[in-house]
Amino acid sequence: MTDTEETTFSLAETPAGDTMLTAMAKLMATPDLCSRRWIWEQYDHTVMGDTIIAPGGDAAMVRVHGTNRALAISTDVTPRYVKANPHEGGKQAVAETYRNICATGAAPLAITNCLNFGNPERPEIMGQFVGAVEGIAKACETLGYPVISGNVSLYNETNGEAIPPTPAIGGVGVLEDATKAVTVGGAEMGEELIAVGITRGHLGQSIYLRDLFGIVDGAPPAVDLDGERKTGELIRKLIDEGLVTACHDVSDGGLLVAAAEMALAAGRGLNLHTPVKARKAAFWFGEDQGRYLIAATPSGADTVLLKAAMAG
Repeated sequence: MTDTEETTFSLAETPAGDTMLTAMAKLMATPDLCSRRWIWEQYDHTVMGDTIIAPGGDAAMVRVHGTNRALAISTDVTPRYVKANPHEGGKQAVAETYRNICATGAAPLAITNCLNFGNPERPEIMGQFVGAVEGIAKACETLGYPVISGNVSLYNETNGEAIPPTPAIGGVGVLEDATKAVTVGGAEMGEELIAVGITRGHLGQSIYLRDLFGIVDGAPPAVDLDGERKTGELIRKLIDEGLVTACHDVSDGGLLVAAAEMALAAGRGLNLHTPVKARKAAFWFGEDQGRYLIAATPSGADTVLLKAAMAG
């Protein structure tokens, strides 16, 4: 974080009366982080018996009928990031679908988009649109993740008030051996939880600041596209080699929310430790991009750490 951000967000670790865990519980009850189960339960997501990963994780996965190949599918966008910085927000929307697909073990193939904005006759709205499209293009080019279709929906506003800029991205990837698919909830008792990626503790535009302190400020987290590609390749390799039992990308709410989601999905408890010099709130609730949480057996964890170190 820059010195300016440190000054702007010089806050108590949690609101008065809260601990890290109660703060997390409050965040997970918000519309952005609560379970969507009540929506996806409404339809049959097991048609033809080819569902491998059901809704509720990073990406859903279905078998290519009659084969052992599978398609992973994810849709993502973070409108508050796009509003704060359209170019970076456009990059992030693409990168999050990329991570969600990698988290299953699948290789990302391509995206489609649905670009939802307000009245483009207003310069600020057209600026959002152009910035987001340029960010999407940059991400697709760097990640080797082309746009193969899409649509645009403009003039979305009520009484002159535009919707948040929402360039929704749908990504698809392929897993050649469906038996190697990994889910959010696959961890077993006694396994190690490992954070992959760089944690800087970026709180700008975070759900933590917005929902617990009422602060909507700062730049969104930067997206290192080269780092996204490199880390995604590492995650897919680890999954392919059978070293990962569960995987989850880190996004809204940060590390603590991601860890809680993995624990809930697995029906397990977990023990977490804060690094000695870390600012607790920033470490656990910062929304730095390009990160994953993976579970590994005790015997496999050392190999995972070695391979991650070798990958840089």
